[in-house]
Amino acid sequence: MNVIVAAVAMSATLPGRTYGLGLIKEPLRADLGISDLRFNVLNFWAIVLGAIVVIPVGWLIDRLGTRAVLAGVTALLATSVFLMSRVTSEWGLFATLTLVRGLGQGALSVVAIALVGKWFRRRAGMAMGVFTVLLAPGFVAPIFVVGEIVKQSGWRVAWIDIGLALLCGLLPLGWVLARSSPEAVGVPADDPVADDGPSRPMTLWAALRTPAFWVYTAAATVFNLTFSALTLDNQSLLTEHGLDGKEANDLVLGVLMLSGLPVNVLTGWLARRLSLGKLLAIGVAILTASLAFFPSIASLGGAAVYAVLLGAAGGVITVIFFAVYGHTYGRTHLGSIQAAVQVLSVLASATGPVILAVCREQFGKSDTFFYGFAVVTAVLMLAAWWVRPPVVPRGEGI
Repeated sequence: MNVIVAAVAMSATLPGRTYGLGLIKEPLRADLGISDLRFNVLNFWAIVLGAIVVIPVGWLIDRLGTRAVLAGVTALLATSVFLMSRVTSEWGLFATLTLVRGLGQGALSVVAIALVGKWFRRRAGMAMGVFTVLLAPGFVAPIFVVGEIVKQSGWRVAWIDIGLALLCGLLPLGWVLARSSPEAVGVPADDPVADDGPSRPMTLWAALRTPAFWVYTAAATVFNLTFSALTLDNQSLLTEHGLDGKEANDLVLGVLMLSGLPVNVLTGWLARRLSLGKLLAIGVAILTASLAFFPSIASLGGAAVYAVLLGAAGGVITVIFFAVYGHTYGRTHLGSIQAAVQVLSVLASATGPVILAVCREQFGKSDTFFYGFAVVTAVLMLAAWWVRPPVVPRGEGI
C-alpha cells in the first residue's frame, strides 16, 4: 500500500510544482497586477527559500516515521494553499508561494520517495518502477481537472479545491494506509543487498564523504536542470528551429509521456539484475544523445526522435534517482539523505531556465546550452559507469 500512497502523495505536490502553478499563473498575475518578469523573480526566490523547509523534514522522517510526517506536511501544505488562495498583495503572494513551493515540490516529494524507500531495499528498483508508472495518471489527470476549474470558476476556487483535496483526501488516506517501515508493523524487512551497498546503514554525513553520492546526485540534478529548462521553454525552442511551436510542443509532450512509461517498467525490472550505477550511466548516455541531437532538429519527425530520447532518459534516471539512495546507503537515515538530494535537485530545477535564457541572450540561439550540457552529461555518464558504491565492514562504525 505504501507504493500507492506514495504515488498519490507525489501527485498531490501539484500546487508546488511549475506545471501546477502554470495552470493559474496568468489569471493570478492579472488578478494581482503583477508583470510576467516580476512573477518569475518571485517564483525563483520562492523556490530557493522554500528548499530550506526540506532539510528538517528529512530529519523528522528518520525519527518520527513517514506516516506522521506525511500527515503533518499534508496539513501544512493544505493550509498554505488555502492562504495563497486569499492573497491580495505581492508580498502575500511571495510568502505563501514560498511555503507552497517548499512544502509541495520539496517536503512532500521527499516524504513520497521515503514511503517507498523506507520499505524496500533489495527490490527498491522494481518498487520505484511501479511507483513512477502510477505517477503518470496521477500527474496528468489533475492537470485537466484543475485547468477546467480555473477556466470555469477562477484560480482562487481551484486552489481552495486543491486544499480541500489535500485535507480531506491525502491526509486521511495516508494516515489509514501508510506505514513507516516493515518493522513498524512486524513484517520482515526486505532482504539486504549483499554486493551493492554498505553492510550497515550510513548517515547523511558519511554518505556525503563517498564519491558515489556526488556522482549519483550530479547526474540526477543535471537531468532536472536540463529537463526543467527544456520543458518550460519547449515551444519557443521548437519555434527557433522553424517549426510550428504549438503543434511541435504538443507532439513532444505526448511522445515524452509515451516513451517514458515503458522505460520506467523496464528499468525497474533491470534494477534487480544490473548495478544501479551502470543503469544510471545508460540513462545519462541517452540524455547526452538527446541534448546533442536537438540542434539538428528541422522537422516534426526530428522533434519526435528527440522526445523519444529525452523520455527514455527520464524513464531510466527517474527510477534510479528514487531508488539508488536507499539501495546504496540503507533505510535508517534515508530521510536526511533524500532531503539533501532534494534541495540540490530543486535548486538545479530553478537554475536551468535561467542558464538557458542567458545562453540564448548571449549567443542568439540555444545551441550552446545543448552542446555544453551534452559534454557535461557525457562526463557524468563515464563517472556513473565507473564509480563504486561504498562498502563498509560490519565491524566498523559509520
